[in-house]
Amino acid sequence: MDRQINSVEMEQRKGRRLVLFPLPLQGHINPMFDLANILHSRGFSITIIHTTFNSPNPSNYPHFTFRIISEDLPENNRCTKDLIAFVSMLNAICGLPFRDCLADLLSDTSEEPIACLISDAILYFTQDVANELKVPRMVLRTGAASSFCVFSSFPLLREKGYLPIQDSQLEEPIVELPPLRVKDLPVIHTNDPEDLYNVVVGMVEQSKASNGMIWNTFEELEGTSLATLHQKLGVPFFPIGPFHKCFAVTSSTTSSSLLTHDQSCISWLDKQDPKSVIYVSFGSLASISETQFLEIAWGLANSNQPFLWVVRPGLVHGSNWVEPLPNGFLETLGGKGHIVKWAPQQQVLAHPSVGGFWTHNGWNSTLESICEGVPMVCMPCFTDQKVNARYVSEVWGIGLQLEKGLERGEIEKTIKRLMVDKDGENIRERMLNLKEKSNLCLSESGSSKQALDSLVYHILSFESLTFHTH
Repeated sequence: MDRQINSVEMEQRKGRRLVLFPLPLQGHINPMFDLANILHSRGFSITIIHTTFNSPNPSNYPHFTFRIISEDLPENNRCTKDLIAFVSMLNAICGLPFRDCLADLLSDTSEEPIACLISDAILYFTQDVANELKVPRMVLRTGAASSFCVFSSFPLLREKGYLPIQDSQLEEPIVELPPLRVKDLPVIHTNDPEDLYNVVVGMVEQSKASNGMIWNTFEELEGTSLATLHQKLGVPFFPIGPFHKCFAVTSSTTSSSLLTHDQSCISWLDKQDPKSVIYVSFGSLASISETQFLEIAWGLANSNQPFLWVVRPGLVHGSNWVEPLPNGFLETLGGKGHIVKWAPQQQVLAHPSVGGFWTHNGWNSTLESICEGVPMVCMPCFTDQKVNARYVSEVWGIGLQLEKGLERGEIEKTIKRLMVDKDGENIRERMLNLKEKSNLCLSESGSSKQALDSLVYHILSFESLTFHTH
């Protein structure tokens, strides 16, 4: 039921503060800050607790309050080369500084009372802190519901022998989770595979113990996965995505990017034909070998399609940037290629010249592509990206997956199939249908708008909390 907001209710919210705690990685910071903006626009005060690692710039968000915790990560764990070791370490060492910070906020009588804590699902240690301090905790799941379905099945997958993954099993279907195959399971290389299992189980179990889950997705896209999970986890669900479009409806936003956007790509796109450009970006964490980099370069060149390619510093092993490219590579293409270090992705995907997106299928990128109706070439690297890619290609039918490795001939063929061939037309038609649904869900009577109204009322239902130190 759609609820109308009245001035009394808005005033009630103005006396409520929400404390948000993001995982300090780009793909998690963005949706958490989008959520903060959404909830601020609905009348709540916002405090962000953040780590020293990848800390945001508070001056970009004068409407939020910031509190920093010193997590004292060892130097060799401040990088994210072993992502699971990094996440395990955060959950192990952040408990005490986070507890002290939250206790200080609760005892501060100069600020509004705290209605609840909203933490990233992966920061599962926060549930114990919330229980101790008697603060309601809600969870933000920054990824898809479909991938969380797989994470919630890890004990079953281990029991059935799918985990740990054996190379001889890669092509086998997972009959319990169609249409996934063993190679689509959301795993990542880590020094201790048991760490991955423990992180996933901790995330799922402590989400189940929370006061509710907020999802950056929408019913029309993932209704089946959401229903399955809701039955399994038994906590209130609020699918209010796509966040970046939800907030765009209410106000302008400040970028939470940790890297600087190169705006030159927009003027380059302005000179290209409609729907002609393949945009290539593999996110903020992926890395590739020099050989793979060169295969990508020649596959793009040979496709004869204009391309905008994001080559993040550190993307190519052993190189600072694009040094492995042959001398004069871009010049020989006669202006058909443009390479930048980082791009304003939402702006790029919305540009009329962009007709395809070659992506690692991080959930933010996948959702942004759907919202702009841009079909995908899928090249997942690790964890939930593998599930996302399988759903894009096989469930929603809005992209093509590079199944045979990074080989220039295969790359050229896949790009042409998406951008030129009949296959691509059918994919584009399905994608435009999903784009329309992503817009409708944010309308006044749409599923995400109604879920957001329900979320606001859910938060207001928590007993007002004011803790004083005696």
